[in-house]
Amino acid sequence: MNRRRFRSDDPERKKWQDPEKIFSAIGLEQGMVFIDPGCGEGYFTLPASRRVGPGGRVYAFDINPEAVAELQVQAEAEGLDNIISRVGEAETTVVCEGCADIVFFGINLHDFYDPLQVLKNAQRMLKPSGRLADLDWKAIPMESGPPLEKRFSTEKARRLIEDAGFTILSVQDAGRCHYLILAGR
Repeated sequence: MNRRRFRSDDPERKKWQDPEKIFSAIGLEQGMVFIDPGCGEGYFTLPASRRVGPGGRVYAFDINPEAVAELQVQAEAEGLDNIISRVGEAETTVVCEGCADIVFFGINLHDFYDPLQVLKNAQRMLKPSGRLADLDWKAIPMESGPPLEKRFSTEKARRLIEDAGFTILSVQDAGRCHYLILAGR
């Protein structure tokens, strides 16, 4: 499959998926701890790092070593030293126990081979007051995004999130192509 890769500063992508608007919707603030499983090259990681500031922390991991290396290069170029990045599978990676304010899935929950296990790991990483945010593709035909059969409907995503022990707080429309589910412990 030949999917277009988006850099963290891609102005085309920001037209239809602006991290700052999304972070406002999920309540990401200065000083928070943000976890980005399946971070890729850092499209959400880098702006999250800037948003949480020097008093916050961002944990980012991905199975693709080249993507993690590119994220590290970009973070270093910007002087962002509050990012801890590593190569790892979301099904087996737990970067901390009870440290995160937000665990964020940026259009990738459908990509994991065991999304329920990934959500259970998110549960372990969240503080008792923490929130899970799942931004993903609507399960409707469109020109962009993954194949329709790979996408999770909001109902399927809700069910998975609840099966992992979360309580759904809200389901929002996040533009023409995406939905946003917020959940708490």
